[in-house]
Amino acid sequence: MLWIKALHIISVVTWFAGLFYLPRLYVYHAMTEDSVGRERFKVMERKLYYGIMTPGAIATVSFGAWLWLGYGVDGGWLRAKLALIAVLVVYHIYCGRLMLAFRDDRNRHSHVYYRWVNEFPTLILFAVVILTVVKPF
Repeated sequence: MLWIKALHIISVVTWFAGLFYLPRLYVYHAMTEDSVGRERFKVMERKLYYGIMTPGAIATVSFGAWLWLGYGVDGGWLRAKLALIAVLVVYHIYCGRLMLAFRDDRNRHSHVYYRWVNEFPTLILFAVVILTVVKPF
């Protein structure tokens, strides 16, 4: 199970790298005024979302479920963590919808909006790590 735990941690790091970076790309994309720059951001966003973030999310959830089934852990902290992971999956999907809006030149938000969106996964990360390590309830 230690190999599964290691792969789970690697997957979490991969997923969060994308969750932190994609909204930052949106900040810069929203500020870009030239068509060449906008097209470059579209490619970067697509590759990050489909090539790194989504596989990272799938691997994170898969290895996490494997660990859960293997260890048979239960508790209030785990239910809270699973709820936060569900919120994170919804956030991931929302980031994908934003990417599609940029792709289709339908972005309706300013770079300031994306700066705030960029902070959300940090809050979730803090909570999930604290729940996992401290197990407060």
